[in-house]
Amino acid sequence: MNNNQSSQEPVTTPQETKSPTQFSSEYWFNDACILDMDYFVKTLSCIKEKGVHADLIGSIITYYASKWLPDLSAVDISQKGINQFQGSSPESVTISWMKKRFFVETLVGVLPPQKDSIPCNFLLRLLRTANMVGVEDNYRTELEKRISWQLDQASLEELMIPSFSHTCGTLLDIDLVIRLVKRFVSLDHEGAKNGAALVKVAKLVDCYLSEAAVDSNLRLSEFVALAGALPSHARATDDGLYIAVDTYLKAHPGVSKQERKGLCRLIDSRKLTPEASLHAAQNERLPVRAVIQVLFSEQTKINQHLDWRSSLSGLRSPNGAAFEPPTRCLSKREMDVQQMEIRKLKEDVYRLQSQCNAMQVQMEKMMVERKKGFFKWKKFTFSKGVEEAEKEDEFGRQTPMDMNTSLVKGMIPHKWRKSMS
Repeated sequence: MNNNQSSQEPVTTPQETKSPTQFSSEYWFNDACILDMDYFVKTLSCIKEKGVHADLIGSIITYYASKWLPDLSAVDISQKGINQFQGSSPESVTISWMKKRFFVETLVGVLPPQKDSIPCNFLLRLLRTANMVGVEDNYRTELEKRISWQLDQASLEELMIPSFSHTCGTLLDIDLVIRLVKRFVSLDHEGAKNGAALVKVAKLVDCYLSEAAVDSNLRLSEFVALAGALPSHARATDDGLYIAVDTYLKAHPGVSKQERKGLCRLIDSRKLTPEASLHAAQNERLPVRAVIQVLFSEQTKINQHLDWRSSLSGLRSPNGAAFEPPTRCLSKREMDVQQMEIRKLKEDVYRLQSQCNAMQVQMEKMMVERKKGFFKWKKFTFSKGVEEAEKEDEFGRQTPMDMNTSLVKGMIPHKWRKSMS
């Protein structure tokens, strides 16, 4: 009997002996799914006082927020926004917006001070909802600061926040992204971010520009401001920026020649890959000067590569043996493929250079023909005057001096000649 009673006594599980900092996130999630916002804030304050890690508090906030407001969940982002209010009465829409504004402002107020405790994509969704419901500026500024700190972790889909301002003509909030990028670049200048994070942000910005360039209402100044917000060393290659510029020129055929030149100045032709350079050399939307710069850059790369290979092959060690670089030697097949690609690219460069030279010769011929037409007209008028002078000559062909004398005499009136005689 005693044995049975002892066997039925409750056994202490390892989870019950854990400290508050060792609880799993699911334990807090079950208690956090409450409906009252004030009670949630009090519960969260108690959790913070127990010394729970900031990452766990961030998980609690994101989980509870997605339950309270489906807009903040990562599922089916395209269906979020104002469309969820369709079919509701005007009164319910107003009440829902007021509740969302209060909810977003409360969430921003209880965020942990640690900057990496909340995922960047969740903060972007929170900022999207904040702009939609019109929260106070100080809450929006706080969200932008947190997002800019970890902008290298953002996704393109979450960064494409629509513009909810009536004064903005674009579909996307370009000014918001410009502010985020500039804040991130300032962190890089201060040494708070490494170079790898800056490269990620540069790729994200180039992809964002390619998507935003399709909008016909996007102004050239906005495109240039966002593309120029990053320093030159942020982009390992300018292929993404070239795609964005080409997309903008395709969607805005009315761009003037000077504006096209200004856009092409954003691209460093030396940082284009051979594939992008070949596409740019055949792109009719680019100015001629930009195409020539791309061709010269590729020609310089080829010459440098050939010089490097010749210098390596010419180097000799003191004992007469050929010098081998410390890097891995290419196989014969790899060298043949590389030489074939270089030969093909060199042929394309020569062909495009010949086309440019032919165009230049054609333009010079046109200029010469225009000048010849001008001189023919002058010659025609001068010969006409000579013919009239010859008609007045009664004694046949005269010398130039006699002809000038006759012309002068022909210009004097008859009564003046009688008076002079």
